[in-house]
Amino acid sequence: MLFSASRWYFLQYMIEIDEIDERILRELGSDGRVSNSELSSRVGLSASACLRRVQELERLGIIKGYRAIIDHSLLGVNFSAYISVGLSVHTKKSQRAFEKAIVQSPEVIECHNVTGSFEYLLRVETKDLAAYKVFHTDILGTLPQVNSISTYVVMESPKDNR
Repeated sequence: MLFSASRWYFLQYMIEIDEIDERILRELGSDGRVSNSELSSRVGLSASACLRRVQELERLGIIKGYRAIIDHSLLGVNFSAYISVGLSVHTKKSQRAFEKAIVQSPEVIECHNVTGSFEYLLRVETKDLAAYKVFHTDILGTLPQVNSISTYVVMESPKDNR
């Protein structure tokens, strides 16, 4: 089940969705290219009612967009790693400067500000280990805000629902 209860409240906005909305979200989460006709059949609604619900979920920002799932290995991207990054100074200014640099790095696929013993968790994808070393040394290693870097190389991903 997508949500633990039959009704889910988005507390920040007090948005209530029902079981049909949950089914719509589950179906779109597994196949964002499903036609409205097929989606309506899967969730048990008329096509027009289904379309209205999808449009409302989009309007509310619950559905933020649709994307293609790309097999990067077929494009020559064969190295994936997660990197924990600790900052040397723990100020908003330091965080923003780090984030600005990271956003400009195409190797960084995800950047998350996290709690714990370090400030950021990055997901990085490059062509190979040599290209990662260039990123690690010439980009990440030169940022003045960075105090510590730990790399966790992805060997396999038995479950990846990105």
